Parts: sequence; structure tokens; C-alpha cells
Amino acid sequence: MSTATSTVYDGPFAPILLTFVDDALVHVDVAHDGLDIARATIAQRLGVMPEPDTGAPHGALAQLDEYFAGRRRTFEIPLDWRFVDGFPRAALEATRRIPYGEVASYGEVAIMAGSPGAARAVGTACARTPFSIVVPVHRVVRADGSIGEYGGHPEVKHFLLDLENGVAGADRLRSPA
Repeated sequence: MSTATSTVYDGPFAPILLTFVDDALVHVDVAHDGLDIARATIAQRLGVMPEPDTGAPHGALAQLDEYFAGRRRTFEIPLDWRFVDGFPRAALEATRRIPYGEVASYGEVAIMAGSPGAARAVGTACARTPFSIVVPVHRVVRADGSIGEYGGHPEVKHFLLDLENGVAGADRLRSPA
């Protein structure tokens, strides 16, 4: 029988709920709408309420600390892909190959994922990712270089891109342009 646990990370822009099944990360929820909604959503998707845990497997909390301090460029956390398959998974796997501090367009990611012309599908995969931040969908931008909506929170995408590019003041959020 699988064990589901969740822990909260005090993110710089909102609490982040990390949910694990048998020590693999199954979902990251930047809880802009609150932790209660995030918990209810993941419980519904998993069919069970994850047990609260103050830690996280594989040093996930320490890895997030390192990332937000600018000392980590990739995450080394096993992922449970149960909520993603087919082309969306290929698209998310492709985003993992975008180097830290760089960006790629939705069209470029579609090519990397083996489906040229599937830029819109890449956008959908990024919007629905269960692994926000850990799988760097924030590095995917529009063909014209604009960043897009990022789940209705473009200021978070600006923050993450600024953080990765060492922009002064990246420790605080800025309003969308």
C-alpha cells in the first residue's frame, strides 16, 4: 500500500505544498488560493488525504532553500508521473533540459519533445504541470520573448527568471508589467 505525505514550504511568494507518494514527489502546489484548497485538491486527485509531515524525502526542503538562495540549479527529487503521460510528459521532460537562467519558446520545447508544431500543447502541459518550480516550466516563454500568464501569476514567473539571472532585487516580487 502506498503512503501519501505532504509538507509545506514557506515560499517567497506563497506557501508551497509538496506531496509525496512513497518518497517520490507527485505534486507541487504553489498555494496562492490557500493551503486548505491545495490540500483538498490533491486529496481528491489521489483519492486519499496525504498525512502531514514536517520534513520531506530526498532533502526536498533543503533543495528549495538552496534554489531560492541561488545555490541550486537543478532538483534531485524523484518524480511520480502518475498525473502526466503522453505528449504532456514529453513536453515537461523537455523543459528539464532548458539550462538554468535561460529560456526557450513553446515552439522550441515542442521540437525538443519531438512534436514540431505542438507549441500550444506545450503551453497546456506547462500550465497543468504537477511539478511547478521543480520542473522549470517558468523557463518557457512565448515566441516573442514575453513571459505569458504563468497560471495567473506572471509576477512569480518574473521572480523565478530574475532569481536565475541574478537580477538585483530578485528576493522580492515585482508587479507584472
